[in-house]
Amino acid sequence: MPLNDDQNSDSDSSRLSESTASSSDSEYSRQSFNSDSSSKPSSPASSPPKTAITFDELMAAARNLTDLTLAHEIAVNANFCIKHEDFPQNSFAGTVKQIVHKAFWDHLESELNEDPPEYEHAIKLFEEIKEILLSFLTPGANRIHNQICEVLDTDLIRQQAEHNAVDIHGLANYIINTMGKLCAPVRDNDIKQLKATDNIVELLRQIFRVLDLMKVDMANYTIQNLRPYLQRNLVDYERTKFQEILEETPSALDLTTEWIKESIEDELSSISDESSSSPGADSSSKPIISPTLVLNNGYLKLLQWDYCKTIPETLITDEARLQELREKLNQLKIIACVCLITNNMVGAAIVDVPDFADQLKRISVPLLEGMNKKTFDLKEALNAIGVQICSKVNRSLTERGLPTLNEEMQSNLMGQIAHIVEENNPVSSLIDKRIQFFMRSLLALPSFQKCMPTMPGGLSVIQTEMEFIGSQYASIVNFNKQVYGPFYANILRKLLFPEAPMGKAETETPTT
Repeated sequence: MPLNDDQNSDSDSSRLSESTASSSDSEYSRQSFNSDSSSKPSSPASSPPKTAITFDELMAAARNLTDLTLAHEIAVNANFCIKHEDFPQNSFAGTVKQIVHKAFWDHLESELNEDPPEYEHAIKLFEEIKEILLSFLTPGANRIHNQICEVLDTDLIRQQAEHNAVDIHGLANYIINTMGKLCAPVRDNDIKQLKATDNIVELLRQIFRVLDLMKVDMANYTIQNLRPYLQRNLVDYERTKFQEILEETPSALDLTTEWIKESIEDELSSISDESSSSPGADSSSKPIISPTLVLNNGYLKLLQWDYCKTIPETLITDEARLQELREKLNQLKIIACVCLITNNMVGAAIVDVPDFADQLKRISVPLLEGMNKKTFDLKEALNAIGVQICSKVNRSLTERGLPTLNEEMQSNLMGQIAHIVEENNPVSSLIDKRIQFFMRSLLALPSFQKCMPTMPGGLSVIQTEMEFIGSQYASIVNFNKQVYGPFYANILRKLLFPEAPMGKAETETPTT
């Protein structure tokens, strides 16, 4: 599923004029590729044991992972597109590129200014332009394909060069007119600017610049057309691709196995704690663990994951989305903590103020922007939030003719808000447990059920944001279960029921 392609007439002017002026090729204008790739559904089987992996197998697995990640991103991210990026001019790489390019174009200009002109480098450029133009054509565009090959025939141009009879401006004009037929409407202004450029060296330089932009346009048009197909077939496609990776790299589920194993150990520890607190519990019986509960607990751990370490292999395609959700939840947790502390300490003073919780949120949000960056000072931000909240409360009290908060109350309020950042802070721990409870309840709902679980107390101020994040999170989890359920089933069977015979992987995620 490639998204980007790799990367001179004489007296026969009648052929050039016919090529450039032909209106019968208009049916080919604005044409773009459509991918006809397909994938067949398959159920993963246990990979055969391998003692070593070759370099070719490793590269094949890497290519499969790239394809899988790209296909997933196209399907789930409606805003995904290819962007034309260049090195910043003041960067070292940008400076080097600028120097090299200037040297190349200066050398070309000196060759064309010789007497007689030297055309070899220009001919190579025309050959490269021809290949790029041909790459834009749809299958079946035979007439314009033949025309491009005929006009930009490098052998013929080389023969003309030997007799100093190359119509280099005529060739450039043909290229520009052809680009005008094939480009997206957004490039029309670039085409006009090309037509207004007289210097041949600058013209060729700008032609390559616009061709690069057209490649990006073509890639994004392809993505746009692929998206509906991938969305319909993504589960089978991803499962098949991951099976190919597993066959090439038998260790491709090691991190996933460890992730599930940790979740099982957490569940066993929780059951053990419950048993020890229940005097009548039978400690000799083997605990029964729900595979679905194990998986859901594993998914919940991703909301507190340290993304400096590698995520389980089956979740790589959604790593950025999960990390973003974790960061948003961290911000919401701080906001909920601030509101809870404020209400507990000065609730009586603000009980009659409408939407005061929303006002607190509006104070906190701007000061918590970027809180997940390494350079962010959360303690300083919390101090600033405390100062503004005290000011807000006092202003509200003054407006209603009531006495303002004394210095001790203000200091106490600001101190408690600042202490949110401390480890094992009781308010922070409480809000964190309630957020986890909400997310756990969300995962326990049937995938077809659209309603949200009841929002726990203390989270009403962030309810709208929590429900939005929760729906995104549940969507990621449910899709991940669909794709990788058979792989998880094999791992869970091996870890929970090691005495059971291993059979072919099932096609459904284990349920309670």
